[in-house]
Amino acid sequence: MTQTLNARRTEASSPPVSPSVGRRLSAGAVLAGPLFLGAGLVQGFTREGFDFTRNAISQLALGDLGWIQTVSFLLTGTLLLLGAAGLRRVLRPEPGGTWGPVLIAVFGASFLAAAAFQADPGGGFPVGSPDVGTMSAHGAGHMAAGGIGYLALCVAFLVLARPLAARGHRGWALVSRIAPVVVLAGFMASAAAVLLFTLGAGSGLCWLAAVVVRLLTDASPDSRPTR
Repeated sequence: MTQTLNARRTEASSPPVSPSVGRRLSAGAVLAGPLFLGAGLVQGFTREGFDFTRNAISQLALGDLGWIQTVSFLLTGTLLLLGAAGLRRVLRPEPGGTWGPVLIAVFGASFLAAAAFQADPGGGFPVGSPDVGTMSAHGAGHMAAGGIGYLALCVAFLVLARPLAARGHRGWALVSRIAPVVVLAGFMASAAAVLLFTLGAGSGLCWLAAVVVRLLTDASPDSRPTR
């Protein structure tokens, strides 16, 4: 009897978390990719000497206007971390509700690290840079951050395929299992064609936004607080 009363008091003293909070935070994971890609496209088409067939979006952080891309990295990373926290609340009782958000958080942290470690110049950008540059310590750090981050994203897609399938979205779950192949193929082709790397990384950001929207539009009733 005492245990029952204590349990009721604990439940009464812990106000339920509104699902709307999780949804609002999760919107960060929806906005992050389009904002990052949009900022990269605008800069890429307006910065002198930048060529999408020769340069990666990360290199936009170099030069006099590089602070714009650095801010883009920081904003994207912050939005992804907020989105991961929100998705954790939305998916808490479902399969993949723990590791999916954790992996997205790792992906978000990789953008913060990419802001701290600039990419190396090369491919003629910034203007006056050699076509083939040497790898520096900060350039290696930048590449490591990107590799770890996108690997985490690929695993996140596999994990998030579980709640998608559990909700009956088998087509979405199938694409989420295929998406890592596209992203990793872009990374492996980066040495031969930078544009393929950009397309692979961009497709990962866009698919993450799409998956989070899909999960938010029909959140499981179990994720709502009990009354």
